[in-house]
Amino acid sequence: MKAIMVMFDSLNRHMLPVYGCDWTHTPNFRRLAERSATFDNSYVCSMPCMPARRDLHTGRPNFLHRSWGPLEPFDDSIPEMLKENGVHTHLASDHYHYWEEGGATYHTRYSTWEFFRGQEGDPWKGQVAPPRIPEEVVTPRHGAAWQQDWANRGFMRSEEQQPQAKTFACGLDYIRRNHRDDNWFLQIETFDPHEPFFTQRKYKDLYADHYRSYRGGHFDWPPYCRVNESPAEVDHCRHEYAALLSMCDSRLGDVLDAMDEFDLWQDTMLVVWTDHGFLLGEHDCWAKCWMPFYNEVAHTPFFVWDPRCRVSGTRRSSLVQPSIDLGPTLLEYFGLDPTPDMLGRPLRDVVASDVPVRDAAFFGMHGGHVNVNDGRYVYMRGPARADNQPLNNYTLMPAHMRRTFSVDELRDNIELSAPFPFTKGCQTMRINAGKSSWIQPNAREKLPTLLFDLHEDPSQERPLDDADIERRMTELLISLLREADAPDEQYERLGLRRGQ
Repeated sequence: MKAIMVMFDSLNRHMLPVYGCDWTHTPNFRRLAERSATFDNSYVCSMPCMPARRDLHTGRPNFLHRSWGPLEPFDDSIPEMLKENGVHTHLASDHYHYWEEGGATYHTRYSTWEFFRGQEGDPWKGQVAPPRIPEEVVTPRHGAAWQQDWANRGFMRSEEQQPQAKTFACGLDYIRRNHRDDNWFLQIETFDPHEPFFTQRKYKDLYADHYRSYRGGHFDWPPYCRVNESPAEVDHCRHEYAALLSMCDSRLGDVLDAMDEFDLWQDTMLVVWTDHGFLLGEHDCWAKCWMPFYNEVAHTPFFVWDPRCRVSGTRRSSLVQPSIDLGPTLLEYFGLDPTPDMLGRPLRDVVASDVPVRDAAFFGMHGGHVNVNDGRYVYMRGPARADNQPLNNYTLMPAHMRRTFSVDELRDNIELSAPFPFTKGCQTMRINAGKSSWIQPNAREKLPTLLFDLHEDPSQERPLDDADIERRMTELLISLLREADAPDEQYERLGLRRGQ
């Protein structure tokens, strides 16, 4: 058995024609849909980037127990389980967060890996003099990442020099050299179309009418805040995203070409997914994480070709969560059993005949809303108190995105916590998280509790006030908190009674 996973970052479902968009150029996503099962109810679980990847490795939610960070010593890693059972696992990626302190335990779980530099603010090219930045920049950013991004761009004059192209070329090289062999898993993972939306002219030319008429400044990196730009600037940023999306589509086409060339459709699973979407001005918001996880972020594109059932050109309506379901799916595909701690479900029967695997999708971010979706309603439970307390990190690997926890965070702020069922008897450090820096730009605001009917209000513009539905969704949420072994204080933070 062989399997290929193509993973994008911030891939927007609502910008793909196979999900109803009528203006972006993505012929290879349409081609993929013709060769696979396309999922209409795929949702995120833990957010954002590294929490989603911890889900992928462990097959369970992790956002209730800690924020962004490494794999823990007690975590089961599915790529590592495959490696230890005779399946060669290879990671080809330009997702630079893997190589920071908050992600440095992931890539070593694979048999082999290759990494390509230069995305976003990756500290790649050393340049003492300030880089050249266009004079007319809309919403300029500040700090080291902004400066580093412009330094990096100077070394990407052609598509072949961009890390996405290098990542896919690496994956294709692996396929060409290994397609005759058995028992391998290839993960091709690109940071694109994550912001900044930097790409080459030929992809912008696919949207030539827009670029000919636009008269505003440079704008391909939206901030994480409310929209303050003009309608023309918002439209331009969407086109910058669309151009990068078209580049992703082109690279996806290379993988589909390889599937055709080597007849891999006969014996190779193909999975295409993303960790989350991205707001491009919808709900008067940019980006992700600081606002409620509206469907533009939470409702994701997802495609699976399984050579055992050979389902293609078909839609699937069952609720799935790829970040926790894909690991158990891969284990089942290669003849291995999930561990008792894994809460994700193998998707073989969903792909084959749309057999449901769950009644609800459960998702969120440490310190933010805890959300539950039953297929019709989505309930976003916000904190009960303005200070968002109590909130703790439970970890043996105290690292944030780019560095370890500070001395001030750790001094006089650590207690040992009793083991959770999934920590294999290990105690963890319990470290007060303070007020999560990821939520609400205005620290005095409290995330509101919201309820939406996705059938009647798919754009989530009219929150419901229905006590009976909210009561039912609250009961469903509590049952999922119990299943995920949520810390006791999460119930208190959300204003819930564990036994209600």
